[in-house]
Amino acid sequence: MGDIALQMYTLRKPLEDDFDGTLRHVAEIGFRLIELHHYGPYTAADLRRRLDELGLRAISAHVPLTRLESELDDVIDEARALGLEYVVCPWLPAERRDDYAALAGVLARAAERVRAAGFGFSYHNHDFEFVSYEGQTALDWLLERVPDAGLELDVYWAHHAGFDPVEIIRRYRGRIDLLHAKDASPEGHFAPVGTGVLPWDAIFQASAEAGVRYVIVEQDVCPGDPFEAIATSLQFLQSRL
Repeated sequence: MGDIALQMYTLRKPLEDDFDGTLRHVAEIGFRLIELHHYGPYTAADLRRRLDELGLRAISAHVPLTRLESELDDVIDEARALGLEYVVCPWLPAERRDDYAALAGVLARAAERVRAAGFGFSYHNHDFEFVSYEGQTALDWLLERVPDAGLELDVYWAHHAGFDPVEIIRRYRGRIDLLHAKDASPEGHFAPVGTGVLPWDAIFQASAEAGVRYVIVEQDVCPGDPFEAIATSLQFLQSRL
């Protein structure tokens, strides 16, 4: 099934300290694909050149909702310069979670234009989208009304919300090109993939059947060395995929 990538948000502190050195370390660990959350000191075009030099390729980028609303032309131009395949809406600010109808309109417009420009568009979940909303989860309600959007399923947050990520993968077969892989400790803390309680064999089988293209390592919080955490996740995924 899918190729392995890294969401660079996992390394946000090292990126602040040494953006270029962090990219180089990611390549040395063995990642070849990444998902961006910002461009550091680079323009999109310059970052593409630097990634090429390091043997890295950005497959997707997390783009704040406000930019999808007001700077979409720039977002599309940047995606083209970077050679991305996907643009992803990564997060809803708390004040935007009360009106999913308005949000659906924003995402539908963004998804239509991004897809027309030749890119995929996905929505990344956390746990708050699993609240009940008009008789179903807010996530299901939203995705029903934004048919051009895929789901970048974060299996940890689905599990944290009390839902079975395997069932969600099966339900959205054909709409989950991107899967965020992070594990949960028995206490519910973030953990490297393969070191916690999530049912990875079942997740991988369902993902293969659902057509997942990229399995993206992300760990929101790394209690120890984040480079060790991503290396552990990579080694586990390489042994299973």
